[in-house]
Amino acid sequence: MESAITDHAQEPVDFEAMRTLGDVPRYHAQRRPSATALVFEGRESSFAEFDQRTNQAAQALLAEGLGKGDRIAYLGKNSDHYFELLFGALKIGVVMAPIGWRLAPPEVAYIAGDAQARMLFVGPEVIECALQIAPDLPGVKIVAMEPGGSGWPIYEAWRDAQPATDPDLPLGENEVAVQLYTSGTTGRPKGAMLSHLNILGGRRKAADANMDWNRWGPDDISLVAMPVGHIGGTGWGIVGLVNGAKGVVAREFDPFKVLDFIERDQISKMFMVPAALQIVVRQPRVREVDYSRLKFILYGASPIPLDLLRECMEIFGCGFCQQYGMTETCGTIVYLPPEDHDPNGTPRMRAAGLPMPGVELKVVDEAGASLPPHEVGEVAVRSVSNMAGYWRLPEATKATMADDGWLRTGDAGYLDEDGYLFIHDRVKDMIISGAENIYPAEVESAVYGHPDVAEVAVIGVPHDTWGEAVKAIVVAKPGTSPDPDDIIAFARGRIAAFKAPKSIDFIAALPRNASGKILRRELREPYWAGRARRVN
Repeated sequence: MESAITDHAQEPVDFEAMRTLGDVPRYHAQRRPSATALVFEGRESSFAEFDQRTNQAAQALLAEGLGKGDRIAYLGKNSDHYFELLFGALKIGVVMAPIGWRLAPPEVAYIAGDAQARMLFVGPEVIECALQIAPDLPGVKIVAMEPGGSGWPIYEAWRDAQPATDPDLPLGENEVAVQLYTSGTTGRPKGAMLSHLNILGGRRKAADANMDWNRWGPDDISLVAMPVGHIGGTGWGIVGLVNGAKGVVAREFDPFKVLDFIERDQISKMFMVPAALQIVVRQPRVREVDYSRLKFILYGASPIPLDLLRECMEIFGCGFCQQYGMTETCGTIVYLPPEDHDPNGTPRMRAAGLPMPGVELKVVDEAGASLPPHEVGEVAVRSVSNMAGYWRLPEATKATMADDGWLRTGDAGYLDEDGYLFIHDRVKDMIISGAENIYPAEVESAVYGHPDVAEVAVIGVPHDTWGEAVKAIVVAKPGTSPDPDDIIAFARGRIAAFKAPKSIDFIAALPRNASGKILRRELREPYWAGRARRVN
């Protein structure tokens, strides 16, 4: 198939030709029409077909009376049809608000209502949830992504009732494209508004830097396994399509299927969170798979223990690149390049990495003053990828983003003399014990290397003398019965004694949200119950 494609297919992607995301299907349909854009459970779409179907989705939205600035919501697992709908909306200025499918019905209803979604597109796995909340969303038209007896219109029939004519509507790159809701670990989730320029501007600057791990070619195949309700899913899917690569869409992350995808679909690049990587490397046949086509694994969304990273590097034998970012920055703003990943361990392997091209970083104190190297404070970032703001929350936007463009991430860290960023943890998760600031990620990294520890989360619990004491919540490896004192002694051998856990509790599984982040508030609650404040 590749041999039938015009010579343009082998040329570097011209990011300047894609001023808005709606230009992405058009561009690649012209330059490599026969190449595969998306694969999903045996269904394939070429770039020409993808462009046509996004046109039909756009026309269908227009036929429903939607236009520039209107919102639609998607509730479901991953699908190629989601990306069709997304790019169809983007062609006419309709904003997509994907919702995490694991959320409870009240949470889904809140997000759909807050987004003022005119339509809700529902995957088969969440039909019952949608039926439950439908009365709370008067006037919202619901479309089922797949047949399932709901009585709602079916996406393919809804789409195919319209012509494949490009709507060709004028759009500005500063207009909002996607509205992704933050995980909401504290308070109500907020809709981060990401513009076309936010999403594409960073890609242009990264391409100009010509970094090997970020270079895509016509033979690259991407695995889209993270949930599309989060930047790691929607963002990674967009990156592959912008670069003209084949995207293999997994309905959901299934550790037992990731190895099959790598083998069968010859995946060359994928993004995964550390929690997912940990599950994959525990599969019995992980050392039997052929990884020769796998070029790079990008990982991020939470810190990764050094021991796990070493294990992954040894098994997969490919390049690793850490990605640090957040929903409000369209994902990656800092990267740790493959050349800094040393299996023998170096100080830089504990770093989040260097700023992406065009990204400015600084570390500030509570008053906003810049701090010198190695002094821990809050990480602030300024770049073209910083969000347009929070939807209908001007005060929250103002508290996060300064007038001069600097966005406070809420993460605690420091910069070294060479500009490498080291993340300690979320500012709000910091433990203060005997006037010492302790960051859970550092303690977790120390505990993780214990041979009987599968997973660990560290929290602060009340202590009458020291204010707070460090507690480790541990998931033991199957077939082991670890001794708490042994784990504490092990940690003390790796970090200062005042940072090491003072106690260990065991749990069957750590609570996480859909993007893999540990829900520390849920872990802390039993220890702080009955207290007016959650700090001591």
